[in-house]
Amino acid sequence: MSVKSELPAFQQYQIAFASHIRNPQLHKRPRGVEARRMKVYNELLFNNLEGFLLACFPVLRQVLGKRKWTRLVRDFFTAHRCHTPFFRQIPDEFVHYLKNERGARAEDPAFLQDLAHYEWVELMLSVSNKETNFALIDAQGDLMQGQPALNPVLTLQSYDYPVHRISPRFKPTAEQKEETHFAILRNSEDEVKFILINPVSMRLLSLLQATALSGKEVLLQIASEMKHPDPQVVLAGGLEIMQSLRDSQVILGTWHIELPDTRRKNW
Repeated sequence: MSVKSELPAFQQYQIAFASHIRNPQLHKRPRGVEARRMKVYNELLFNNLEGFLLACFPVLRQVLGKRKWTRLVRDFFTAHRCHTPFFRQIPDEFVHYLKNERGARAEDPAFLQDLAHYEWVELMLSVSNKETNFALIDAQGDLMQGQPALNPVLTLQSYDYPVHRISPRFKPTAEQKEETHFAILRNSEDEVKFILINPVSMRLLSLLQATALSGKEVLLQIASEMKHPDPQVVLAGGLEIMQSLRDSQVILGTWHIELPDTRRKNW
């Protein structure tokens, strides 16, 4: 005896009703529901779901085209089981589905996961509840001698494809991979900004996130990793990078030196 047959009749009906809404082509319309009324439910739920996804992934929709996009949304609607009741988190579930459940499919572009994640990050940062405690930061602090303070609403992302250039006219193939790095932040105007950075800047910011070193100490470590013959060149170039990142609000200044590390990390 199946688990479904052991359920009360009303629950069996609910399952049949929901299964038909998820995939009308695979599951028959439950008895007692007029086709016209059932169609209203089908279209209402699917269109609402698609609307939430479209708001977050407009470029992906343009690149795929209407037919492939609709099929992708239908696959997600049919196969994925969301674990949140919040509409805002539907894009989170969609990104999870693409990465962990969908698997490789011939009809999907090679950059599908990268582009979806790139668009989703903007939503993730725009709704972040992290705030800056400027009392802990010296906005004009010495970036070389002090410990640079990063924007709390910041994420570092690397992609296999140049996602910022993907459009209906540019759809890179698997042979056109191009590792691309971004510092993505929310600035003081509550705007999410994507800053294209090179591998050295990526390493610099990664070390600043992971350590309590001064800017100079981080740059000397990078010079050592690069086996650069003249560390002073790395120091000079690194200072320019940090100053530019401060202008972009990736770096907000330096931590006040009198504050203990525990307060720096828990702001």
